[in-house]
Amino acid sequence: MPGWKRVFGIIWTGQLISTLSSSIVGYAVVFWLSIETKSAEVLAYATIAALLPQMIIGPFTGVFIDRWDRRRTMIVADIFIAVCTLFMALMFMNGDVKISFVYLLLVMRSVGSAFHVPALQASIPLLAPESELMRISGINQVIQSVSVIAGPALAALMISVLNMTWVLMFDVAGALIAVVTLLLVHIPNPPGKKDAPTPHVLRELKEGFREIYSHPGLLWLFIIIVIAHFFIMPVAVLFPLMTINHFNGGTWQMSIVEVAWGLGMLAGGALLGIKKVKISEIMIINSTFLVLGLTFLFSGLLPDTGFWFFAGLTLIGGITMAVYSASFMVVIQTTVDTAVMGRVFSIYGSLTLLPSMIGILQTGFIADSIGVSNAFIISGSAIAILGFCAFFIPALKAMAKKPVTVKSAE
Repeated sequence: MPGWKRVFGIIWTGQLISTLSSSIVGYAVVFWLSIETKSAEVLAYATIAALLPQMIIGPFTGVFIDRWDRRRTMIVADIFIAVCTLFMALMFMNGDVKISFVYLLLVMRSVGSAFHVPALQASIPLLAPESELMRISGINQVIQSVSVIAGPALAALMISVLNMTWVLMFDVAGALIAVVTLLLVHIPNPPGKKDAPTPHVLRELKEGFREIYSHPGLLWLFIIIVIAHFFIMPVAVLFPLMTINHFNGGTWQMSIVEVAWGLGMLAGGALLGIKKVKISEIMIINSTFLVLGLTFLFSGLLPDTGFWFFAGLTLIGGITMAVYSASFMVVIQTTVDTAVMGRVFSIYGSLTLLPSMIGILQTGFIADSIGVSNAFIISGSAIAILGFCAFFIPALKAMAKKPVTVKSAE
């Protein structure tokens, strides 16, 4: 596949700038809401506004992604996100900022992401050799990790020295740069559905679910991942409370934990991006859930003087999540028919966002009734047991032994 590295170099440049600018603006909006309202309820609603649309419409966007030109879909999505952010910037410029409008614009940005993210993920196996997919997933994790690490710090810096209008304009510029880089490359589309006469959304959505169901190992993997996220996401929301309540930390300790998680993801992605891994992706995923569960469990068992051990366990947890995410992307990209890949990625995104909603809404209840440290212990035990049991599921064992190849529509 001549020139594929050049294509990815161009795409990654745009995505790094766009992802980082979006991360900065996302944190900046959260910081601004925190300063202006000092309300946990407002932050929860803002987070839900940013995630809920992707969860609800995600599976349906996949139907259209599999029909439309994927490069054009990403370009339109980036422009749409830029326009929504521009409206938000103008609102701040006029000094007439209504929280309800902020929620609405976060919803609209989320709609754009619901098209952009699966379109990009479904394009990767059409551009690169199968043997390089794990390394590419690793580099994508590096891009995400850089945003996780740098986003909060840069957002805090920019919001302190710049007006929010100019902070938001930074994201507009990032989206436009991503559009330019996409215009410089060609992304092929899978044969088949693109020229079909009339889309039937529900029927084609069922085809996405049927594709998952047709691979018993993939179906089991989806079940395990969704169950795992029900335990992971509530705990992820509780990390700041764990730092403050259990370890008696402050703002800088919370920052250390966030940076530790980001550095772990960066290290995990870099490891996969530099070195080809010869272990089965299924075995890697099972192992990452086992290790992640143990990091949560041990974190909950630590005494209140064990903050630095908590930071170290968080670093390990970040590594496992990066490796899991990259491995699962490769499983889909090498197992699923390319003509329905957009739908499968969209379904995956929606199914994993559902636990995020539950985690955000139940944070107060869990912290008050169960206790933060006990929540870590219970969730960690459940995730570790799930990862351990996954090694003994026949369909997953067979999938781990069976070499997979990227399929294309006939």
